[in-house]
Amino acid sequence: METREQLEIHLQEIQSWEKDQKGLWFWEKLGRIPFKILDKMTPAFVQNKIGLLVAELGSYIQTGGKYLISEKSMIQKIRDNSSFNDIDTISDIGKMPLADMISISEKLQKDRVKFATVQGASTGIGGIFTLAIDIPVILGTALKTLQEIAIIHGYDPNDKMERIFIVKCLQFSSADIVGKEAILKEISSMHEDTNASENMISQLQGWQEVFFTYRDQFGWKKLFQMVPIAGMIFGAYANKGMIQDVAETGIMLYRKRRIYEKLKETDV
Repeated sequence: METREQLEIHLQEIQSWEKDQKGLWFWEKLGRIPFKILDKMTPAFVQNKIGLLVAELGSYIQTGGKYLISEKSMIQKIRDNSSFNDIDTISDIGKMPLADMISISEKLQKDRVKFATVQGASTGIGGIFTLAIDIPVILGTALKTLQEIAIIHGYDPNDKMERIFIVKCLQFSSADIVGKEAILKEISSMHEDTNASENMISQLQGWQEVFFTYRDQFGWKKLFQMVPIAGMIFGAYANKGMIQDVAETGIMLYRKRRIYEKLKETDV
C-alpha cells in the first residue's frame, strides 16, 4: 500500500489541477454567449426535452431514477483489473491501492470518451432535430461515468449523499471560476458536516441550475451541431470534450476524497 509521502504527492497533483481550473474563465464566458441566440432558435420540442431532463436530474438525486447503475458488473470489472484480490463489496474497493484506482479510472475515461465521440457524431447528422436525442444520451453517459468513478474509488452511488456529490461534479465541470470555488468549498465539508448534504440541495436552487450550467458548457460547439451533416464533426467534438471534462472532474475529486481517507488511516 502507499506510504504517506506517496499519498501527499498525489494530493499535490490534485491541488495543482484545482488551481488550473481557474484559468478557464474567458473561454467559458465566450462559450455561453451563443446560447442567448440558441434559446430563441431552439424548437419547442427540444425545449420540452430539456424540461424533462431537469425533472430527471431531480429524480436521480432523490432515488437514482433510471440513471442509477448496478454495481455488480462494475465490482467484477474492478476485481479483474486490480492487484487487490479481496474485493466483494464497494467498501472493499476503497481498500485497494491508489495506483489501481488511477489505472482503472483512466481506462474508463478513455472508453467513455470514445463512446461519447461516436455518439455525438451519429446524432450530429440530423442537426437540430437529432439534438433532442443527443442531450438525454450525453447526460446519461455523464451520470453513468461519474457513478462508475465513484465505485472505482470505493463510494456507493446508491447512497443519496454520493448522488449529490456526483451532481456537484457535473456542475463543477461546467461552472465558472466563482462556481468552481464555491463547489470545492461545499464538497470539502460534505463528509464532516452532518447537514452538508441538505445544505447543498438547497444551494442547487432547483435542478435548472445544474442542467443549464451543464448545457452551457457546449456553447458555440452545440450551435454548430445544429447544422445537418456538418453537425457530425461538431457533435463528436462537443461530446468528447464534455465527457472528458466530466470524467476528469470526477476522477480528481473522488481521488482527493480517497487520499484524505487513506491519510487518516496512516495517522491512526
